[in-house]
Amino acid sequence: QVQLVESGGGLVQAGGSLRLSCAASGRTLRNYAMGWFRQAPGKEREFVAGISKSGSTTDYADSVKGRFTISRDNAKNTVYLQMNSLQSEDTAVYYCAADGRLFPTRRQDNYDYWGQGTQVTVSS
Repeated sequence: QVQLVESGGGLVQAGGSLRLSCAASGRTLRNYAMGWFRQAPGKEREFVAGISKSGSTTDYADSVKGRFTISRDNAKNTVYLQMNSLQSEDTAVYYCAADGRLFPTRRQDNYDYWGQGTQVTVSS
């Protein structure tokens, strides 16, 4: 079992930045590809970014490419999502998830473990 806990969400003005963290316990995160997903009010949860077990491969949704950066520190058992140039459309609950595959995927049902989410609100 892997327990994931997100943190770092909050209220920020448009154009601002936030860094989300996803800390794991129970098992080492180096055994999992990791993903960030988000769910805005009234919308389905969607893929945001993913990173391979080693951190050498990343993937981003088109809507965040060039603004968000996913990274990981396996020694600290933590994954990060640096979010810059935030827009009101980025307002959502952000979730991290762990997948036992080598590389990240965009399919939510591939992920075995999920955090409880952290709220990000961008004011315009």
